[in-house]
Amino acid sequence: MLLKRLKMEKTERIKGFAQHADGNLLETKDLTKVFTIGKRLTGSKLVAVNSVNLRMKKEKPEIFTLAGESGSGKTTLARIILGLTEFTSGEMLYKGKDITKLKSKKEKMWLKREIQPIFQNPYEAFNPLKKVENYLFETATRSGTNHDKKAAVNDALNMVGLNQNDVLGKYPHELSGGQLQRTAIARALITTPDLLIADEPVSMIDASLRMSVLNFFKDLKEMKNVSIIYITHDLATAYYISDRIGIMYRGCLVELGPVEKVLKKPLHPYTKLLLESIPKTDPEHRWGNEIKMSNLEVKEYGSMGCKFAERCPLASEECRKEAPKDVFVDGRLVKCILF
Repeated sequence: MLLKRLKMEKTERIKGFAQHADGNLLETKDLTKVFTIGKRLTGSKLVAVNSVNLRMKKEKPEIFTLAGESGSGKTTLARIILGLTEFTSGEMLYKGKDITKLKSKKEKMWLKREIQPIFQNPYEAFNPLKKVENYLFETATRSGTNHDKKAAVNDALNMVGLNQNDVLGKYPHELSGGQLQRTAIARALITTPDLLIADEPVSMIDASLRMSVLNFFKDLKEMKNVSIIYITHDLATAYYISDRIGIMYRGCLVELGPVEKVLKKPLHPYTKLLLESIPKTDPEHRWGNEIKMSNLEVKEYGSMGCKFAERCPLASEECRKEAPKDVFVDGRLVKCILF
């Protein structure tokens, strides 16, 4: 019944979506992922990603941030884009190609080279019993590069401020957290991707190194024309690094637009709540202890109306009954009945 309702409730396409994907690096249309909790036939349904519409242009590389509390669906959306999780309904196009129609091994390898991940914990990305260099050379081999593999690995390491002497013969535990995360980034760059998916890439490294990694991402965009989807719950780093930002709540993109507008003049009540929950040093504006982010709640994910209605101070009975549509206000998308 839930899947049938989702199909019936599909919102209008985002205003300005092109009929064809020409010129788009990545485009999703009503992308939806439903998980079954419990038994397959009798278990409840959880909509982890709910009719997400997103577009990134080829000719204009950008750093696009997905932000939201834990359980908002941002990592699930990233896994779908990486091809690690199958979506339930909707469309996803990469450079105009429907990824569900990439059947041959050659086509699938092309997509893997084009879109590369950078995960949160670099120590989980490397086997502790395997030398780091093996990962780098294996990636160079699988990428099918026509260039010398040793040169390709060294070029990638140089891009992140390392060289082969820093990693040759070493195991993951012999590198610092910052070195290992930069090695993970280098590994992703060996395939010369056009899109990086960075899931909380600086949360596990020392604060003194975070800025260098973030600045490196900005340099990648500017000098190598690489687009990046940056996933975080940290709005401070999101503001520093992003061109655009999408705020996710219970599987929905509730606000999306230029980072300056979304974080300085938020429109959606949830975006405002996120910003108000950030601790402030100003004693006149203390952190509101009454603001509490709930844990994952199936009730909110499966709600017929607005997912945020139960916590929104401005919610009406209509909000609880009718799902809000995507509307454009002041240069950004907002999913709220108030607009």
